[in-house]
Amino acid sequence: MLNHNFLTYGTKIILQGIGEILYFPVWWYSVGLGRLIVSLVYFWLNQEKTLGLSVWAKNIFVPMYGQRDIASRAISFVMRLIQIILRTIALLSWLLILLLILFIWLSLPVAISFALVWNVSH
Repeated sequence: MLNHNFLTYGTKIILQGIGEILYFPVWWYSVGLGRLIVSLVYFWLNQEKTLGLSVWAKNIFVPMYGQRDIASRAISFVMRLIQIILRTIALLSWLLILLLILFIWLSLPVAISFALVWNVSH
């Protein structure tokens, strides 16, 4: 009978809440960070597939439209080279954005903790 009263359940709920608050930084920098990294890698691979950079690089010496003369091969090479350069810049831009997201993820709890301590002490 004593196990089913308000104080027992209230105490269990409060202790569980405190435990989850204390576990949050551990989760943030372990499981949460792992999930974020996996998501960022999948996003990066999807962007590479969307841009088709590997396909463009693989076919850099293949003439476009089946034209096999010297001028067509030169034009095809230059156009593909320009496409590879621009798509590489786009992919590197995505990499910088993803690294910024990772940096924000790593620094956010520290910044919030610092702000809380700063506001409470002043």
